[in-house]
Amino acid sequence: MAHAHESNTKRIWIVFGILSVITLVEVYLGIIKPEALHLHGPGTSWLNWIFIILTLAKAYGIAWVFMHLEGEKKWFRRSIVWTAVFLIIYLVTLLLIEGEYLYDTLSPLVRW
Repeated sequence: MAHAHESNTKRIWIVFGILSVITLVEVYLGIIKPEALHLHGPGTSWLNWIFIILTLAKAYGIAWVFMHLEGEKKWFRRSIVWTAVFLIIYLVTLLLIEGEYLYDTLSPLVRW
């Protein structure tokens, strides 16, 4: 039994719009760099945390839509998403810890 072909043009444009809005927010914040967001948050500034969260949201959206994860079984989706989220959180944590160490170690030697 053959399945009828469905046009996903509208869905693709909606996803394109959402990803574009998130990207525009990232670019806007990167250009103006609001002083209120330069306050030191957990591990880094709040502006960096906003960039990390928006990037993760875009990655999740791309995987959900273009890898067709919404049609898969629940535990298969979770195994993909949870693994990626864990690895990204682990990478961000290591980068923040090592970056702070390098900054503290090299700050007497280098003008930032």
